Amino acid sequence: MNEKSRLKLSVTRDTITVPLVLLAVFYGVAAWRFAATGKVFYLWNFGYIGTSLAIGTFFFSALPRRFARWGRVITEIAIGGYLLFYVGLAMHENMQIEGFFVYLFSGVFAGATLHYAVGKVFGPFAFGRGWCGWACWTAMALDILPWKVPSSPQRAGFSRVRYIHFALVLAAMVALTLTVGIDGLYARKGADEVRWLLVGNAAYYATAIALAAALRDNRAFCKYLCPVACLLKVGTKFSLLRVEIDESSCVGCGACERACPMGVPLLEYARRGERVSSTECVLCFECERVCPRDAVKVGFRPGRRIKNTVRGSGGGA
Repeated sequence: MNEKSRLKLSVTRDTITVPLVLLAVFYGVAAWRFAATGKVFYLWNFGYIGTSLAIGTFFFSALPRRFARWGRVITEIAIGGYLLFYVGLAMHENMQIEGFFVYLFSGVFAGATLHYAVGKVFGPFAFGRGWCGWACWTAMALDILPWKVPSSPQRAGFSRVRYIHFALVLAAMVALTLTVGIDGLYARKGADEVRWLLVGNAAYYATAIALAAALRDNRAFCKYLCPVACLLKVGTKFSLLRVEIDESSCVGCGACERACPMGVPLLEYARRGERVSSTECVLCFECERVCPRDAVKVGFRPGRRIKNTVRGSGGGA
């Protein structure tokens, strides 16, 4: 088999639906913000993000399995790098959750405010935790570490720590906003915001990498410590975009569960004839990539039940 045939793209309804929906949504947001403000930046910003997501998700689904993961890796770098280095550092926006809370409680509509609204507060009702799987600049670095498949089951009790972390961040930002105010926190407009962004990211990167190494799990920080996940999980419970497994095609081999970086019990959903509603799912598409029977699909639609599934004809577990 020559290189050309190995790289042949599969262009079907399944491989283009999610990319086209992403394009429509993000270009719609771009048009809305441009019409409301007259700022061309919004056309570029949301157009770039939507295009990157559409290209990445298409390549992930359309490329042969051995090359598919590159679709997501390149998208993480394209979007995560853009938000951190261009929007954050070059445009002087504190894109951390701490920055979002300061802007929010100060009544300032900054870039971080819109970013969180679209990507992390309202967006998950449509896209679940797709932010975590495709655009997060922390995960961008974590996903190149060698522990892509967790070496042990998820430690359920540890996940409570992220809620404590979230509560501490929220309390601290409320206190600082009320006592010092945004003018005190960002006395040197731009420079102080960049300083907060750099210090916060350095702390998150150091902690996330150390935790990944200690637990032999790239996504340990996402599971146990990330405060942003607490925001994302609210809308994710009702997400239109979800994983579903056709039990009539599934042979219960467990390849999907072994590949899942978040430890989601995918086969349990398949046995119940339900789409995956776990708020731990980051929609990385790895389960779809590794399924030997093409029983796993990711798509948009409301409801939990899987349609047109012949129950009990699969191989079981």
